[in-house]
Amino acid sequence: MDVRILGGLSVRENGVSITPTAAAPRQVLALLTASADQVVPVTVLTEELWPSGAPRGARAELQAHIAGLRALVADALRAAGPADPRTHWSDRRTADAVLVAQPGGYRLDTGGGAHDVWQFERAAGAGYRAMEAGDLSRAALRLGEALALWRGDPYAGVAAGPRLRREIERLEASRLSVLDQWLEAQLGLGRHAELVPELTGLVARYRTNEPLHAHLMAALLRCGRHDEALTAYERLRLALAAERGTEPSARLRRLQRSVLAVRHTEGRPGLGLRIPTQYAPPRPRLVPAGSFG
Repeated sequence: MDVRILGGLSVRENGVSITPTAAAPRQVLALLTASADQVVPVTVLTEELWPSGAPRGARAELQAHIAGLRALVADALRAAGPADPRTHWSDRRTADAVLVAQPGGYRLDTGGGAHDVWQFERAAGAGYRAMEAGDLSRAALRLGEALALWRGDPYAGVAAGPRLRREIERLEASRLSVLDQWLEAQLGLGRHAELVPELTGLVARYRTNEPLHAHLMAALLRCGRHDEALTAYERLRLALAAERGTEPSARLRRLQRSVLAVRHTEGRPGLGLRIPTQYAPPRPRLVPAGSFG
C-alpha cells in the first residue's frame, strides 16, 4: 500500500486507488491513515464523524463506510491480477486483511508499504542528527528531502473533525520545525543571498512566526540590507501586537539591536561586531504519527 497525505489524500493498493470520493468514507480512511498499522478505536472514528454527538444508527453507518472501503480494496486487489499460484491461500492479501476489524476498532494494514509521513519523519530525524553533529551540508540535504515530500497542505480536500484537525496541526508544526532547521543550515553554509526571496514569501504567509522573521533578518543583514531587516522586524512587531497582543521575544529584540549596531558602525573597521548568521530557538521534537491520546 502507498499512502500519501502531505497534500491531498491518496491511498493506493497494488497501484490502484482506494480513495473514495464521498466525504464521510474519505474522512474515515484519512483517520485510519493517520494511525496506519495501528488500531483506531470506534469511539475515535465516531467522534471524528460526529463531533457534536453520534446520532442513533451511527455504528451502522460507520460499518457501512468500512464496507464501502473494503469494496474499493477488493476491486483494487482484483485489478492487480491473479495471485501467484505458488502463494498459499492463507498468505494472499484480502480486503479483510487490509482493513482489519479488531476488538473495539479497525486497523489499516499497509503491508509494509510506503507512507509519506513516515518518510518525512525519517528524513527529518536524520537531518536533526546531522545538525546536532555540526554537519550542515548533510543536514541541509536530509531536511530538504523531508520538505520535498510535501505537495500541499496535509489532508487537503478532506473534511476534518477534531481528531484530524489535531493531526493536521501536529504535521504543520513538524514541517515548520524542519523548515526552521533547514534554513538555519543553509544560512550556516553562507547561502543567505539565495534564501532572501523564499524567506520573504514565507514571512508573508506566516506573519507572526518569529524564527522565520529572524532568519530573514539575518539573511538581509549579511547581504548588507540593514533597513529591510529592520522593516521585517517592525512588520513582525505590528503583527504580533495586532493578532496576539504580544511583543517580539527577547531573542528577536537582541537581533534587532544587532542590526542597528551593524548599521551604525558600517564602514568603521576594527570594532569587531559579529553579524548573526542564524536564529536558533528551541526545536520541538517530532511526535510519532497516530498519537491520538
